[in-house]
Amino acid sequence: MAPPPNTPIAQAQEPSPTRRRRLLIAALGFLALVWFLYPANPTEPQVLHRAPHRRLCPQETLNVAIIGAGSAGASAAYYLDLFRQPCRRLNITVYERNHYVGGRSTTVNVYDDPTHPVELGASIFVPINHNLVNATNRYELPIKSRGGASKSEDTEILGIWDGREFVFTQSDADNQYWNIAKLLWKYGISPIRTQNLMKKTVGSFLKMYDPPSFPFKSIADTAMELGLLDSTTATGQQFLEANGVSGKFGHDIVQAATRVNYAQNLGQIHGLETMVCMAAEGGMSIDGGNWQIFDNMIKDSGATLLLNTTVSTITKDSGKYAIRATTASLDPAPDISSTESNYDIVVLASPLQFSNITFAPPLSSPPPFIPYVSLHVTLFTSPYRLSAAAFNLDSDVKMPTTILTTTPLDVDQSETLPFNSISRLGRVKVPEDYFYPLSPEGHVGCGTRASQYLYKIFSPEPLTQLYIESLLDFDHTTPDKDNDMQLQDKPISWIHEKRWDAYPYLPPKSRFADIRLSMADKEGDDAREDGIWYTSGIESFISTMETSSLMGMNVARLVVDEWMKDDTGAGDA
Repeated sequence: MAPPPNTPIAQAQEPSPTRRRRLLIAALGFLALVWFLYPANPTEPQVLHRAPHRRLCPQETLNVAIIGAGSAGASAAYYLDLFRQPCRRLNITVYERNHYVGGRSTTVNVYDDPTHPVELGASIFVPINHNLVNATNRYELPIKSRGGASKSEDTEILGIWDGREFVFTQSDADNQYWNIAKLLWKYGISPIRTQNLMKKTVGSFLKMYDPPSFPFKSIADTAMELGLLDSTTATGQQFLEANGVSGKFGHDIVQAATRVNYAQNLGQIHGLETMVCMAAEGGMSIDGGNWQIFDNMIKDSGATLLLNTTVSTITKDSGKYAIRATTASLDPAPDISSTESNYDIVVLASPLQFSNITFAPPLSSPPPFIPYVSLHVTLFTSPYRLSAAAFNLDSDVKMPTTILTTTPLDVDQSETLPFNSISRLGRVKVPEDYFYPLSPEGHVGCGTRASQYLYKIFSPEPLTQLYIESLLDFDHTTPDKDNDMQLQDKPISWIHEKRWDAYPYLPPKSRFADIRLSMADKEGDDAREDGIWYTSGIESFISTMETSSLMGMNVARLVVDEWMKDDTGAGDA
């Protein structure tokens, strides 16, 4: 039923002519406003909208140079591209003086056969390494737990050698609970306390991946906020003792871990890195080489990669950075070319002390010189197992396949053993056309497609072939019964040696290199902070592939945040 004509409802439904005219005028005014603000041709926006659009998506390109294509450099490139807004223009150039990506993460081909790559540097990462694991999944890289060789048919046995005897052994053939029981029987509750301390310490470190700790502008300040300075200002031995771990467990087990990972004894390395050594459960590597993680990161970032390119000079002028570099070709007669390019930001993604880069003007506060461990890696193949007699064992004793080392309790910790570790990585097939180039007279014979053992030794000094042979059980008329090698008198069929500046010495400390570096004032330069960023300061804090990746990610976040802040501020002005 319709309401009576004179009710308020009826009046609202049937406005008067005057009210209709007012509504029509208001509607026409609104349409005119819409037409003015939103023109028909969207390709020619009105001036009213340019300022806020430019503030969010500036037309200028940020040019970034990254020096070093290892974990830190590749991660910086990847995360710079990830963190930027899609409409922001970013140009990244990665300089690498080597002919490969990966830095200390690289492979060598056994028998010069590309089907047998083996890790020469950084060998494994673990499940708590968030960046590396995420990248592995993102790029669908195949994971393997052993580097560069097929798994041996033998039972895996771990032995810890003090130069005189094995102080601890453990076999994969034994029940896991039996191995734990043996550990607790010999060392009491120290293993449990160490495990709990490791989880607590590493748990505090993992907060550096997330706000409010991330991104961090100072390693030392963040370490203090997270309660980690207690572990970095004490030796591993002091840190363990302060947390109720004493006795032989630290000397036998924990020190074996610090020696194989960082070639440093428990009284020489700080407590945080000691705990990192104890967090190696679930170690894995990428089939074909861990360098593939970083290669994919650089490709994913869209960066320009310049291999065989050495940066010689960085010159600052009016807030820009001119980089002079030389590139050598891989031809037998290398062609050397020199270039100079300008950048807004420079990321130094490798230890500056090894770069030989000249800064003009010089850095105001360059990173302090840090001694690095000179580590020798020896890879070799042989048809023979390790010798029991070389380790004071009876011939019927089953030899460990992996040997870590500690020091005798009654000697000075500064004394060293000939090697830090020996690992038998598995077996590899010998190519049919492979020659053994170990004789001074030249090639001495050709192998068959039989498999041989692949070994990896870490040592503080280079090892002689005579010493390596002394570790092998090859005093037989025929080689290992599982092989049919023709050269029965040759204990070593292939060998490769490499010296690394592998990682810094890690004594207790509370200060670490700055993340942002500055160059001395020069007339004409602008007053803003320098755009020189440094990743390798984290190596004195924790030195791993993962932490280098974390620092690359951290620098990328800081750069992008400042980029957005500068653009917003300029637009508001």
